[in-house]
Amino acid sequence: MMRSRLQVCVLGLMMLWVHCKNPSSLSEAYLDGDVNCAIMSSIHSRVINLHKRTKPQPFVCSGFDLIPFMQSLSAIHTIEEINNSTLLPGIKLGYEVCDPCASPTKALHCLEHLLAINGSLPALMDYTEFRTPIKALLGEQYSELSIAIAKLLSLYLVPQISGSSSSPVLSDKLRYPSFMRVIPSDIYQAQALVRLMSHFSWNWVGVVYGDDDYGRAAYQSFMQDSVGKICADFEKVLPHYLDHVDLDKHIKEVAQTIRKSKAKVVLLILKAELVEKLFNEMVQTNTSRIWIASDAWSINRYLTKMKDINKVGEIFGFSFTMGIAPGFEDYVKNLRPTPGARNDFIEEYKQLRLNCSLSPSTCVVDDLLNGVDMREAYRERVAIYAFAYGLRALLKCDENTCSGDTNFPPWQLVESMRSANFTLDGKTYSFDENGDFTDGYDLIMWKKNNDERVIEVVGKFLLKNGDVEILSQFLWLNNTLSTSKCSDPCKPGHVKNQSEISCCYTCMECPEGKYTDQQDQPECLNCPKGKWSNKGDHECMPFQEKYLGWTDSYPIALLAATVIGLVLVLISFIIFYVHRNTVVIKKADSTMSYFMLLGLTVSFVSVIMFIGRPSNHLCRAQQAVYGLGFTLCVSCILVKAYRTFLAFMALDPDKQHTLKKLYKPLINLVLLTGGQGIILLFWLVFKSPFQDLKWPETGMIKYVVCDEGSIVGFVVMHGYIALLAFICFFLAFKSRKVPHDFNDTGIIIFSMLIHLFIWLCFIPIYIDRNTNKTDQRHIVQASAILASNYGIMFCHFVPKCYIVLWELSENSRALIMSRLARRIKDDTANANINVVNEDSRTTPDSGIICNGVGTSMREISTVSIDPSSTTKTMDLFNADRGIINPTVSHHAKLGQRHTTRN
Repeated sequence: MMRSRLQVCVLGLMMLWVHCKNPSSLSEAYLDGDVNCAIMSSIHSRVINLHKRTKPQPFVCSGFDLIPFMQSLSAIHTIEEINNSTLLPGIKLGYEVCDPCASPTKALHCLEHLLAINGSLPALMDYTEFRTPIKALLGEQYSELSIAIAKLLSLYLVPQISGSSSSPVLSDKLRYPSFMRVIPSDIYQAQALVRLMSHFSWNWVGVVYGDDDYGRAAYQSFMQDSVGKICADFEKVLPHYLDHVDLDKHIKEVAQTIRKSKAKVVLLILKAELVEKLFNEMVQTNTSRIWIASDAWSINRYLTKMKDINKVGEIFGFSFTMGIAPGFEDYVKNLRPTPGARNDFIEEYKQLRLNCSLSPSTCVVDDLLNGVDMREAYRERVAIYAFAYGLRALLKCDENTCSGDTNFPPWQLVESMRSANFTLDGKTYSFDENGDFTDGYDLIMWKKNNDERVIEVVGKFLLKNGDVEILSQFLWLNNTLSTSKCSDPCKPGHVKNQSEISCCYTCMECPEGKYTDQQDQPECLNCPKGKWSNKGDHECMPFQEKYLGWTDSYPIALLAATVIGLVLVLISFIIFYVHRNTVVIKKADSTMSYFMLLGLTVSFVSVIMFIGRPSNHLCRAQQAVYGLGFTLCVSCILVKAYRTFLAFMALDPDKQHTLKKLYKPLINLVLLTGGQGIILLFWLVFKSPFQDLKWPETGMIKYVVCDEGSIVGFVVMHGYIALLAFICFFLAFKSRKVPHDFNDTGIIIFSMLIHLFIWLCFIPIYIDRNTNKTDQRHIVQASAILASNYGIMFCHFVPKCYIVLWELSENSRALIMSRLARRIKDDTANANINVVNEDSRTTPDSGIICNGVGTSMREISTVSIDPSSTTKTMDLFNADRGIINPTVSHHAKLGQRHTTRN
């Protein structure tokens, strides 16, 4: 029991000495040398009750920080290494370490002490010959402290070189002319952070930064570089001082903001101590995010070992290029001050380690080798060598001696250090015009390792490339990390409809003729010539050609209808030829009927030409074949109609005689068809139809169609056929009162009405704008041709074929003959009555119409009405309409002479 109490008393005394000591000297580690260098490192993390300080009492520090302690040891080890080398022959470097305890105010207090001569800092008009005890200053770790120090050092132009302060403002040589650093500016860190987020498609992030010079500067640089690329869902600031009365309250508010945000990625520009507090809050609320570390805590070994660190989520960050100093690990293992030197910090560290061994539950620091990544201390080694090489140049050293004066004004060292270009551990270093190194960063990931994390380099950001490169063995990261976006990505074929926030948008499909082949494109691209895209397509494809193919449904229907029509034409021809001597066929004028069948055949064949891929020759043939074929058919009908009209004109013998001179069937046929041939010839010669690609300005299909070439030629051709059809209709209509037995006027009227109606409906459909750009126009024309052909077939040929095959059978022939005889008898009786009632002025040869045949009363009186005389009866009705049958005329004349004799 006594021993336990003794241990507690010793522990209490040690704690009081460690945490509340108030040293009389500000320099707790030093070594005298020919040229002395100051080392300013915040080995303690805070000043106790700084915010309650009401009078300028001495500062009391607490919170031993292993990382700055390790960095100060690295600088000391490097100085001793140089002293044992020939880099500065005959020159011994000394050092003096002052701890600003992460406070800018105390940092200025340290600087005043380091620059003082005989305990005071003189105020001079000219500091050109001001020779301070220290010739350069290494530090500070935090940019806020380095800025405060650099402002004062710019008065004396004492060179300052830092291995950690990365604030962009320190690159301003007008404000901080003597500041240098062996790392890049945070301007490049901001670029690296933006490129990292872009690499993993994170554009919706949260930002938490410290309320100090470093935090504000790094935040502003990040926001400036992220414009248009990365957007902040929230921006929160935390107080810089750890003993701020409302710090815990601020931490909770930030944690609540993070939990409510949709952003899955959070950038923390904070000191490690603030990160620890925030992570603890995240663990308590079971909140996981992807955290992006600034260089201030990205390789903090203590945080990697904090409790439940694996629950906070993935952690990435950038660190300055790291390395291992030769012999430094052995130096740390055998940690003791160099003979002739003093280092109270080493003693304090050992006392803390002893405290851990006496009472493990109160242990506040870890073993130095296990608690800190030794690579973090490498930059101090580089900084000391930059100071040594600048000194070597200023003192004009060679391999054996240095000829320069070691008591030089510090400002003379600034230029020689900034111009230093040296090689260390196989790598070359130099400063740019702003006094910064421009090598780049290591991309690190905190990899899970049991209950802790280990820091692993997974990529690089080199300033010369300006892009993040993932090492080959970690490429799997590209596909495993979750995304953090304000809006879901717009897939190819869509374009961003931007909102007021640059990272937030809605996705809209690209219209026809435009495309995008990547995600999240700002605008659609136009398809190249000859290609097209549908709405929302991600690529342009060649147009599909469409025409009336042989295997398509409608062309098959057209072809079937055409074949049926041709079969009907063939059957009609066979029936007309076989029964050519029957009264029906003779009366129908078999010659004209044969030509009509030929015209219909040609017209049907033209329909076949509308099927298949059009060519220039096929386009010409379509219109020419149809025009000639159907014109031939209509011309035959016109000849028949004209013949019937001549019979109608028998009431006016003079006009009939005049018109009869024009009735030359074959010549009429040639002239009427030849007129169409001339029209087609002019059309084909001057502007003939040709193959064309029509596009309805929508869809992927271009229609291969036949263009008329000259719409005038097209209209004149069809107009000519319509004119002939109208003339046929007119002549037949005028002749409709001619007696109806075997009369074709009704058939002609009906067939021509069908034709004119079909083509009247065809015109508006054909000239319609939409139909004109597709294959529907040619479907309409082919259908109109078929309808016109079938109209003529079913009006002119099918009924006659039916009569020949069925009505003229043996059973019906006698009935027809008796009906004809009865009709002739009735006509004769009527004629006799007309003769009795005729005026005395009526001449004997006055003509009347008898069953469609122009004759005289005298002729009728001689005609035999004997029903058994079928030959004479049929001969009478075999006569051409309007033209007296020679046989009938002969019998009529004989009867006339017989009457005269009587």
